[in-house]
Amino acid sequence: MLLKNGVEVAFTNDEGKTIKKTLKIFDYQNYANNDFLAVRQLEITGELHNRRPDVIGFVNGIPLVFFELKAHANDLRSAYDDNLKDYKDTIQHLFYHNAFVILSNGTDAKVGTITSPYKYFLDWKRITEDEEGIVSLDTMLRGVCSPHNLMDIFENFLLFDESNGNIVKLMAKNHQFIGVNRVLDNVENIEDLEGKLGVYWHTQGSGKTYSMVFLCEKIHRKFGGSYTFLIVVDRTELENQAYDTFSGVGIVKNKNVIAGKKKGISGREHLRELLSVNHRYVFSLIHKFSIDPNLETEYPLITDRKNIIVISDEAHRTQGGKYARNMRFFGLPNASYLGFTGTPIIKDEEEVTKNIFGEYVSVYDFKRAIEDEATLPLKYLNRGERLNIENPALDGQMAEILEEEDLDEDQKKKLAYLFKKEYPILTSEHRLRAIAKDLVWHFNERGYQGKAMFVALDKPTAVRMYDYVMEYLPEYLIDVQNQIKKSKDIQEEQELQRKYNLVASTEVCVVISSEQNEMDKFRKMNLDIEPHRRRMVERNLEREFKDEDNPFRLAIVCAMWITGFDAPSVSTVYLDKPIKGHTLMQTIARANRVYDDEKENGLIVDYGNVYQQLEKAYSVYGEGSKGAGAGNDKDDKKPFEQLESMATEIKEAIDEVILMLKDLDFDILK
Repeated sequence: MLLKNGVEVAFTNDEGKTIKKTLKIFDYQNYANNDFLAVRQLEITGELHNRRPDVIGFVNGIPLVFFELKAHANDLRSAYDDNLKDYKDTIQHLFYHNAFVILSNGTDAKVGTITSPYKYFLDWKRITEDEEGIVSLDTMLRGVCSPHNLMDIFENFLLFDESNGNIVKLMAKNHQFIGVNRVLDNVENIEDLEGKLGVYWHTQGSGKTYSMVFLCEKIHRKFGGSYTFLIVVDRTELENQAYDTFSGVGIVKNKNVIAGKKKGISGREHLRELLSVNHRYVFSLIHKFSIDPNLETEYPLITDRKNIIVISDEAHRTQGGKYARNMRFFGLPNASYLGFTGTPIIKDEEEVTKNIFGEYVSVYDFKRAIEDEATLPLKYLNRGERLNIENPALDGQMAEILEEEDLDEDQKKKLAYLFKKEYPILTSEHRLRAIAKDLVWHFNERGYQGKAMFVALDKPTAVRMYDYVMEYLPEYLIDVQNQIKKSKDIQEEQELQRKYNLVASTEVCVVISSEQNEMDKFRKMNLDIEPHRRRMVERNLEREFKDEDNPFRLAIVCAMWITGFDAPSVSTVYLDKPIKGHTLMQTIARANRVYDDEKENGLIVDYGNVYQQLEKAYSVYGEGSKGAGAGNDKDDKKPFEQLESMATEIKEAIDEVILMLKDLDFDILK
């Protein structure tokens, strides 16, 4: 903070008076007033060793940028493994004030922080959003080392996150830096835009919540501290996640700023109370802006303050935009509005979206995110067809109702009517057992052993699936034991024993929301919810699941955690629930997070034949991926690729190689 805010100094003036002033170490207003110096091969003395880094970038004598350079033919990984790791051990003090580290071989270049694993060192391919992008050292230097951008990054685009217990230094990615600054341009013209700050469409998994943090803090620094930022979401778990992110980086200190948490008053009144004083951050569900048609004809005024910026994270979609209209035109009529979304605005949403937020301000679609390695590609596997299980066709009405975890009485009646033939088929013991047995086998036989989520039809089905999975796990372990006995050598035996130990230690948990009279409801279906509810209440399952070392590796859910839940170690999502549209795109994105060197893609395993819904969702939410922020249009690449078609392509490639070698009188099959 001293580097950002300056140092308090005292001195005696000519009149003998002691004067206290803040000495600014950097000039953030006029970047040219700072002194920038790059030094090659400067010898740094450590406690036990001396080292000569390739290049150190100083600003006003402070070493902010570290360069590790390799020869053109060398892989960048060696710069990280062979050199950077050593420097962090031997001359640690050089990195105390470091902003970021650049690795380059003269052609390729990647940037990260001192806590970044190599996987999180990323390209900086663009100076503006409308560029296609190129990986080069020149682009990197112009993007992060120009005086303006370097000081902007140092002041506004670095965070220290303690959400998971360890301190992690985060630097904004290329698309976040560009996107946030595009919003800042709109904030400068907030009056001319009539408070419509735009729609910020950055694909799922690309770091939207951190972008919110960067944005809000920069607005606060550049435009003064009077703004209140109201973060509006449409699910309780998203509200908690947003709060946890803002809290984890140290800018929100207590949960008193979550509307609806105060006892004795309604959520609406608590929101009014929070906005009546100058809190910098307030968090709320969009449902606070619903009305009771029996008591009121229109939504009442919450506050007429102008210095509120509402950041809506997908919440504008709830109830077809009805709650968002109540918020914009009645509850907070003088506030400014910015919409965050992970999928583009479709035609049915355009009118209400433009009326509230305006046009797109920044676009970063899934194609570009995959090209930039900001997210991972997804592979699709239909195991329902392989098992030959029965999957009756479900219409859109059913899928829409089933997206809600807690159905009201009208929804339950409507679902029972629409679903009277299909539900018994989908929840039959024969079908669920077949899926459970296959799930146990596939979960433990996957190539990459990341964590996984199974999305069940509803709450009772989630509990049934748990019971069946726990029946088949011991059978699988017996099979592995038999394989150990038949192992051909010590290496195979050790590998099988490691597999056995991993499976034996794995914990499976049900994660579903609670409801009134659930004990009796489940008891009538011969199911016991109590041990699952006890586990959910007494333990922090979310934290355990996000911890890569925790044995809780398979979560069985139905609506919780399928949107807005960020667990990078999740590599597989098993689907046995009819989901459609935006929710489906959000659900499959649980597996697309960058994690470690071994995780090369996410995997979607389909038991419920949702591929047609995937195709439809892509056709709808893939629209608009043109122009600035869009990925390469030369192909029609989807966010998911069928493993079956990949297997065919691999076989054809192998056949071509065999034929080519035969032409050279070499038979690889002999």
